[in-house]
Amino acid sequence: MNDRAALDLLVSQGPLTRTQVGELTGLSKPTASQLLARLEAVGLVRTTGNVTGRPGPNAQLYEVDPCAAQVVALAVDQEGITAAVADIAGEVRGRARVGTDAVAENVPHRTAQLVAAAVDGALVEAGLGREALHGAVIGTPGALDPQTGVLRYAPHLPGWHSRALQEELAEVLGTPIVIENDVNLAAVAEQHDGAAQDFDDFVLLWADEGVGAAIVLDGQLLRGATGGAGEVGYMPLPGAPLARGGDRSAAQPDGGGGFQRLVGSPSVVELARQYGSADVHTVAEALRHEDVRAEVARRLATGIAAVVAVVDPRLVVLSGEVAQAGGEALRQLVEEEFTGLALPRPELRISRLDGNPILTGALRTALAAARDVVFDTA
Repeated sequence: MNDRAALDLLVSQGPLTRTQVGELTGLSKPTASQLLARLEAVGLVRTTGNVTGRPGPNAQLYEVDPCAAQVVALAVDQEGITAAVADIAGEVRGRARVGTDAVAENVPHRTAQLVAAAVDGALVEAGLGREALHGAVIGTPGALDPQTGVLRYAPHLPGWHSRALQEELAEVLGTPIVIENDVNLAAVAEQHDGAAQDFDDFVLLWADEGVGAAIVLDGQLLRGATGGAGEVGYMPLPGAPLARGGDRSAAQPDGGGGFQRLVGSPSVVELARQYGSADVHTVAEALRHEDVRAEVARRLATGIAAVVAVVDPRLVVLSGEVAQAGGEALRQLVEEEFTGLALPRPELRISRLDGNPILTGALRTALAAARDVVFDTA
């Protein structure tokens, strides 16, 4: 327990002296010295210089040895796969992006080859081989059904629906793999690094090419019996055509029905054209129009009210391309439109995370799992 407490401190607070480790863990100086010597001997901790500029002998600084383990995180979308390799301390060492056209459609095990190509590209940049990996987390639209192992709610990802997909990918990479819903991973990123850091009960609403939600209650992600908790893109709402379960086209990010048809990126651009802006091609351009912004806010508020009425979160975080393009002006309009639609009144925030929140969440998840294994000195 003391070993793990010290390692977690070194990860979260950076290099520390023996005295600082002792003070922060409540351990005596001799015990802290023995602990650090033990962790250094097993390759989990290393010295990294000295504290200078103060009276007395220079104190040695200790840090988690970044070579102790490496993990890889991947974010999957319709255009390709992004991969990032990080060391056990959380420092990203390599990144790569592979488009879906990198492997021909008729090649056997194409999905596994695409994943391997993305991972290998990141490993090359990091100067590492696959044998260095201690785990992988892949964020995809949809979710794995815990009963069948099949990826559901993502018919627009061809090649990702094999019952043995998880085993195939683990065999190719030579490391354990977790496949997680992309919006759930964005929520993990918000929980650790973003707008939801102080909240155990919140909903993240993702409005992008696709629309989905992540529901966190008592600090834990709600998944549902088939992994489909939060698939609000299918949710029927006034003004949207129904997304019938048997109609595959209804689940496409650029069409179909339900909430997704009201606030997905393609629908926002389409709305601007309906308002007479035929030259609009991006969500950012569309949301510069006051009438479009007001209508999108009304639609978002209606969908959020339906979710809030069921789960009663303390916070709703707006994320994805639509939220980022609309910014604070859109958030304020959604807040105004939400008034009176549901009895609970959660706080409403816009995500301010830099980079790809899905990839960030995947890294956070992969690092947590690897540390549980690597930091176990029992």
